[in-house]
Amino acid sequence: MPILDLSPSDQTVTVSGDTALLEVYAVLPPGLYPPFPPVELPGGVGGLVSRGGFGQTFPFASDVLGVTFRAPSGRVVRAGGRTVKNVQGYDLTRPFVGSFGALGEALEVTLRLRPGLAARHVTAPGSLDSLSHPTARFAWEDGGELHLFHFGHGREVERALSILPGAREVGQPLDLRPRFPDGIGVGEGAGLRDRRFGWVNGGEGPPMPPLFARLVAAL
Repeated sequence: MPILDLSPSDQTVTVSGDTALLEVYAVLPPGLYPPFPPVELPGGVGGLVSRGGFGQTFPFASDVLGVTFRAPSGRVVRAGGRTVKNVQGYDLTRPFVGSFGALGEALEVTLRLRPGLAARHVTAPGSLDSLSHPTARFAWEDGGELHLFHFGHGREVERALSILPGAREVGQPLDLRPRFPDGIGVGEGAGLRDRRFGWVNGGEGPPMPPLFARLVAAL
């Protein structure tokens, strides 16, 4: 079972790393949302965490409470959790987020859930360059179309999406996996980008800083 633990009262969910993103949406009770939009991407939740998220306009790492991962050495490391405390005394959760696989493969991930009374996904012709400070929780550009997804109080959602007058509703989740048969990595030219990177088929991650390489070697 890919959903290992769901606690609506604590607003957390723990899933296996290979859990599909839309599978998380499918099991959540009404009014709770994960820290990613309703789209499917290669690699499931583990891949998303390794890439540092997708489309978010907030610090994604703050909503990743824990990761159990297998380091390149084969060592299994449990970092964080509901208590946000690493049993080894080091916070390896945040370094793992956005490490693009350098620290290893995510086996389990614990995510913070956020409440919302309403949710909408809209799109309209446009560019991220036209958004200085979007208030929608998620914003990305795909082939000249600007996508916004927001959840929260109904009026808050309407305000966040009002920057796209005349936008049309996206009535169902998007499955973007067929566009990335070789995996998703950083690059330009595919037309899909968020506020951090352009995303391309089979692309690699950004360069690894020397200090981070030392951390990788230590694990």
